[in-house]
Amino acid sequence: MKGEGRTYAPEETVETRLVRLPRWHEAVGTVQAKTDTRVEAQVTGRVLKVLVRPGDRVAKGDPLVELDSRALESRLERARQALASAGSALGQARDGLASARATATKAESTYKRMRRLHEQKVVTAEEMEQAETAHAQARAALGQAGDGVTGAQARVAEASELVQQAEIDLGYATIRAQENGEVARREAEPGDLAFPGKPLLVLQTGGSLRLEAMVREGLIARVRIGDTLPVIVSALEGEGDLRGMVEEIEPLADPVTRSFLVKVGLPPAPGLYPGMFGRLMVPVGETEAVLVPDRAVTRVGQLETVMIRTESGWRNAYVRTGERHGDDIEVLSGLSGGETLGVGGGRS
Repeated sequence: MKGEGRTYAPEETVETRLVRLPRWHEAVGTVQAKTDTRVEAQVTGRVLKVLVRPGDRVAKGDPLVELDSRALESRLERARQALASAGSALGQARDGLASARATATKAESTYKRMRRLHEQKVVTAEEMEQAETAHAQARAALGQAGDGVTGAQARVAEASELVQQAEIDLGYATIRAQENGEVARREAEPGDLAFPGKPLLVLQTGGSLRLEAMVREGLIARVRIGDTLPVIVSALEGEGDLRGMVEEIEPLADPVTRSFLVKVGLPPAPGLYPGMFGRLMVPVGETEAVLVPDRAVTRVGQLETVMIRTESGWRNAYVRTGERHGDDIEVLSGLSGGETLGVGGGRS
């Protein structure tokens, strides 16, 4: 190459460096929520209102869905009426028990008095037998009255449970968020029938995301739980480069792709959402590379050049660059490392 740079005077000089850089394999994957919570109804009813849409942030306790509560309100009213009836019956049973207890007390007193008189030969055996019979009947009536109170108490307890359950079910007519989160999907609309087991909404409640990537079987040994690896999400503003920690490696490979599912926790990042495409960078070894400060490379169209100091002076040299590494850039051809380059300046 012609040396035209003998009168070139750089503003500064920099050294090229021959270093060892890691080589990476890109395992493609998808950004997923760490925790998805399905919101379901606890009771059966028609959806009256859906109060949120995908992307809405919700706090614990916020109302999400309202169901038609008229049937639940009617059931609660019937349960309360049954409780009131059971309470009235219990009051009557207690009154009957008090009356039976008084009768039994009087019959017992009469029986004891007649027994003393019979021993004294004052009353006949027939009169004594009548008193004994009355006493036995009074005791039996007292036992029946006690059983009546016990049964009435059981019916009150049962009615109370029905009221409590009806009140709980009525509370379920308004479905609320159990945790802070973000609405990921809306799967119900007003008029739909809601019932236990049918999802109405999906909330992302984990507060963080992760990349789920498939790593081929030949490289899985290079990935360990706890490793921190680069993750590239191109859709993010800027470079989209993140650092994620390997949280989980599924122990069984997919029999079709011969790959393992690796789950990498991601740090919070503006614009990062579930469903985005991402790439997990898996280390596969090292390679030698020449690094130079990016400012030492001059670009004119597709051509890239540097100014190299030689024994006979400065000369222009064509180079081909690769990936950036901070303020440096990798030179794929044209330099071998250890050269002195000029930055800035001009010819005099």
